[in-house]
Amino acid sequence: MKPEEFLSLFEEKRKEAEKTVLSRLPEIEGYQREVLEALDYGVRSGGKRLRPLMMKEAFIMFGGEDPAIDDFMAAIEFIHNYSLIHDDLEAMDNDEYRRGIKTTHAVYGEGMGVLAGDALLNLVYEITSRSVLSAPDHDTMKRRALAQHILADKAGVYGMVGGQSADLTAEKKGEASEELLLFMDEKKTACLMEASLMAGAALSGASDEEIRALEECGSAMGQAFQIMDDILDVTGDQAETGKDAGSDEKNGKITYVTLYGLDECRRKVDELTDKAVDILGSTGRECGFLTALVRYLSGRRK
Repeated sequence: MKPEEFLSLFEEKRKEAEKTVLSRLPEIEGYQREVLEALDYGVRSGGKRLRPLMMKEAFIMFGGEDPAIDDFMAAIEFIHNYSLIHDDLEAMDNDEYRRGIKTTHAVYGEGMGVLAGDALLNLVYEITSRSVLSAPDHDTMKRRALAQHILADKAGVYGMVGGQSADLTAEKKGEASEELLLFMDEKKTACLMEASLMAGAALSGASDEEIRALEECGSAMGQAFQIMDDILDVTGDQAETGKDAGSDEKNGKITYVTLYGLDECRRKVDELTDKAVDILGSTGRECGFLTALVRYLSGRRK
């Protein structure tokens, strides 16, 4: 796929994913209006919509036809955005800008930022549980329940939350090791990419073996993505990245760049990208766009 062809198709698919995600946001009304405004602000503040897009591609890859894919696309993006809202809080990274605009807590206050993240996470399970309960038959219900379980598992204490916890502890104690970094990158970033691919495949009725292959692919993608984030924190232009430059160093965080330097980090990104592409190719399924997406992410500038 030619670069210009990919970029055009990516933008088309990104817009479709965004439309799906925004359609699941609740109405802003009632005495709880401010928290609804805050969570709405957090979701609408931009982003590539990578995770719902990846989920849809995995779903298509295995011949999915279940309309519940739209609910789960919104759910994975709500999990991602709740994590960003909380990650930016004063108690976490204390960032005032993301995607080039003020973060949720910077606009609505610390307390409302906490509540907005809580509300988004709960909305995930409201949406997906309704989807499970409304399944037209037992097999569809099992597929939807499996997809819901994947999201819960990858977002929880043994997934993304566990990675964030390890990150905070390492920052407090000044710990730094490759083993710890691998754990944090796997849990904080890779888990949601794994969940995106796995849930899309699960909803389509893919086999356990196929779902496990996409888990491995998502792991490699996520680790490469996080290393690129570390690189961009040092080399990126804030006008492009939309985030505070040098925030990792400011917060005393350990990163691959601080341990190994930029050249080794770029080598690792290439190695992990090749691994993800090879796994996709081994499935024997049509995945041209997803393969091009993996390559695109390894060279991103924001």
